[in-house]
Amino acid sequence: MGSGGLELPPGDDGQQGNSTDVPPGAVSLARPMNAGAIGPELDWDTDAWHEVRTRAQRAGRAYIWLNLVEQRLRAVVAAVLRPVYEPVHGDDWVVAAAGPAGQEWVQRAVAVREVSRRKGYLLDPADDNVLSFLTLPQLRELMVQHWPCFEPYVDDRRDVELALDELEVARNVVSRNRALSEAVLNQAERASARLLEVLGAGSDVPSTRRLPVDAVENLVGDRYADVVAVHSDRVRLLRQFPAEDLFGGARRVDALGIGLNLLVQNFSGRRLLRMAEAGGRVRLLFLNPASSAIKRRERELGIKRGELSRAVETNILHMRRVRSRLRDPGAFEIQVFDETPRFTAYLVDGDGVDGIAVVQSYLRRTRGMEAPVLVLRNGRNGGRVVKSDQLEESGLFSTYREEFELMWADSRPVS
Repeated sequence: MGSGGLELPPGDDGQQGNSTDVPPGAVSLARPMNAGAIGPELDWDTDAWHEVRTRAQRAGRAYIWLNLVEQRLRAVVAAVLRPVYEPVHGDDWVVAAAGPAGQEWVQRAVAVREVSRRKGYLLDPADDNVLSFLTLPQLRELMVQHWPCFEPYVDDRRDVELALDELEVARNVVSRNRALSEAVLNQAERASARLLEVLGAGSDVPSTRRLPVDAVENLVGDRYADVVAVHSDRVRLLRQFPAEDLFGGARRVDALGIGLNLLVQNFSGRRLLRMAEAGGRVRLLFLNPASSAIKRRERELGIKRGELSRAVETNILHMRRVRSRLRDPGAFEIQVFDETPRFTAYLVDGDGVDGIAVVQSYLRRTRGMEAPVLVLRNGRNGGRVVKSDQLEESGLFSTYREEFELMWADSRPVS
């Protein structure tokens, strides 16, 4: 080979390019790997992938909450301060509102806005203003500096500042892509919900009294109808959503099923009594313990004849005793049906926008305690029909509520 070429040392068996001898000081080539492999030192095993997915999921949830809070705070700041500064300072009203104390960070926001303009990062004309480039701490600073302007609209400055302090921990973690613990995520979600409530998020936000609002739930609502939780069995449901949280403070309970154990065995009769005496209404619809349907269910589950019917009869007797102590028995109705049971459902405050339903289908070889559970929120659409992709559809909540009413109309009262 000529002097301008590259001459490789001879390899094994006289073949060039196959030598295993590496001259001193040289760096050897990495050994060949299978197609698609990146090497054992860089591979992520199953546990590593699980860890990074968990991190991403937590960071995503926190980001959605932070985004909602920042948008709401930005809207509140604009509504309160713009009428004060814009008549004098025009488009520079944010700069004027920041004042000398905020000159550094507001000028930085102005610079970032100009860069975004130049590079075409502004996709929405509504974001072409300095306010849209302020961070959560800077929005907070504007609010604190001008608290007398906000005081007529926000009851307690301390509540706002404490919630923002709690959110700052999650904001720093998410912005730097570090691991977010479950405790910090839960704290951020609680603080965000509290802050949105303080800042007047509006009546379209479902009530947090019974089931905490999930920001992710609102974003994927069209994908999952009004299902807000799925549990593999009733034990896991009660671990995450105790009967006290479900039925406590309710003004209306409609329940349909074979024995209604979730209510009868997990919520005291005294509480049901107080609910009815306070003006609430309870309607319980049991499978008739003397029906042929309950005998078929016993055969399906492979239990002794009469075992299930006795359990249902015991629950009915217990509820009758509760009803007998009421001055107005009409507020506490008990009826039975004879049809083949298809599901059990507990609808709490089902006539309101904050209604919650717990639904289980009956499986042939699975007891109710072991069957999968759906938790539905009526507040998704407030019981209204919504349009999605030009098709009108309502949530599952209204489907089960309608089924309950049909079953109730065809059932017989228990004396």
